[in-house]
Amino acid sequence: MSTRIQQVVSVLEAAYPPSLAESWDAVGLVCGDPRTEVERILFCVDPTEETVNAAIDSGAQLLVSHHPLLLRGVHGVPADDPKGRLIHRLVRAGVGLYCAHTNADSAAPGVSDALAAALGLTVTGPLAAHAEGARTGLGRIGALAEPEPFGDFVRRVASSLPATAWGVRGAGDPDRPIGSVAVCGGSGDSHLDTATAAGVDAYVTADLRHHPAGEHLAREDVPDVRVPALVDVAHWASEWPWCRQAADVVAAALPDTVEVLVSTCRTDPWTIHAAGAATDPGRAPA
Repeated sequence: MSTRIQQVVSVLEAAYPPSLAESWDAVGLVCGDPRTEVERILFCVDPTEETVNAAIDSGAQLLVSHHPLLLRGVHGVPADDPKGRLIHRLVRAGVGLYCAHTNADSAAPGVSDALAAALGLTVTGPLAAHAEGARTGLGRIGALAEPEPFGDFVRRVASSLPATAWGVRGAGDPDRPIGSVAVCGGSGDSHLDTATAAGVDAYVTADLRHHPAGEHLAREDVPDVRVPALVDVAHWASEWPWCRQAADVVAAALPDTVEVLVSTCRTDPWTIHAAGAATDPGRAPA
């Protein structure tokens, strides 16, 4: 019996309910006929030239991405526009595109559960609970099987996620014991205070900015405040583990009817990393 795009969408929306999406988000089927038969599905973080090519080259009939292609309102998708060009290529190739974004962030299990599992954490609950349920919400709080020094934990994070030019950065005492950890896939500096209130030893997220991170660490001098050490990873790398989670959800719901593939395209935009010169920062360069 053949499987159609609409059946796959139903499975995805049961796992990642659209009602969990933020009001500004754009989730769901972007293009494609719901009645199209599906034999192969490719899962990715970003709908880009690389992943669209991978979907077409692999013979997939559906591309499932985490990030939306058309997040903001558009009045047209002309083929000479970068995003319009992708829509035209997908339609011409008969490939549908489905996006699960903040609904996948808040679902249980969701993006941060996949990140926590990759780091070897046992999840105990959400970082910022959603109104719809006690386990749904942004981020996760978890625990390591055994505490380890922060320096070792940063190396754990680096070895558990796909390598990127951005790499993994840690801010904190390398010898500080880390047992409890908060994670938030994607940009998470808006939850620095939430992680502090949770009393965790470390907080792992992406896109940490200079001022919020510096102001967070400065609170170490405030009496009765214990701030978590920070681990900053590449946005793409923090969300890539979700692709396997989502693929497994579909495979379990539709056994022996569709083939699921996880994209290995590294769509992190940063491609070069160069360390600074080992000179006195107080001296002007020669």
